Amino acid sequence: MSGLSIQNISMRFDLPNGSSVQALKNVSLDLKPGELLSVLGPSGCGKTTLLNIVAGFLAPTEGRIELNGHKVTGPDAERGMVFQQGALFEWMNVRENVSFGPRMRGQKEAEWKDQVDHLISVTGLGDFADKSIYELSGGMQQRVALARCLANSPDVILMDEPLGALDALTREKMQGLVLKLWKETGKTIILITHSVEEALLLGERLLVMAPRPGRIHKEYRLPFAEMGVNSDLRQVKKAEGYSKTREEILAMIWDMEEEIMGRSEEVQ
Repeated sequence: MSGLSIQNISMRFDLPNGSSVQALKNVSLDLKPGELLSVLGPSGCGKTTLLNIVAGFLAPTEGRIELNGHKVTGPDAERGMVFQQGALFEWMNVRENVSFGPRMRGQKEAEWKDQVDHLISVTGLGDFADKSIYELSGGMQQRVALARCLANSPDVILMDEPLGALDALTREKMQGLVLKLWKETGKTIILITHSVEEALLLGERLLVMAPRPGRIHKEYRLPFAEMGVNSDLRQVKKAEGYSKTREEILAMIWDMEEEIMGRSEEVQ
């Protein structure tokens, strides 16, 4: 089977005092190659936990993850991760960071140079290839992180709030870049975000997760990501159905947050 299959995933964290926290419960989802999924939900609904299970960083309590027909049992280059902070190698320049994966696999420069140069160019880093990481802005560093991930040629790219720390203008530019690279590379992408607008713009499929235990509350199939590939994202926000869907999801998450607050007050 081609694609990513998330099968009845549950995750329970056992605590030192003998109690436990059920972070996820019976989450199932199938993604075809090349699909772009955004995931929303209130704080503590298990979004990042789910992403870490897909990445292979965590083993689920129940269920299994399969990619292209084989079980995911740990981290692998077929699944690339882009974190909120770039997690870059500060002592390397841009080109050295982007080429790190191919070099660690023992590839010679002649084998990776053209691909790395292309990724540096397409992510707008052409004038910064020899710059040290500390010389770059936050937005530029996230471009490096994205290019480095793509240089490993993963089947699936996992993004954990990768644009959350950026200013509004830089974030909008990076959203456009994500869409451009998604369409150019045909990669499967799962993006976690707290921004409803970002989830609408970057998800041809959008999941809203319910609070603990985390589970899929509602799924949307949306046209806005496809529209944004060749359009100004500010124009996409004016498209029919965008505002209505945004308000519907905002109300949904607001109600969940109110429910969580109510639970907290009961505990006190």
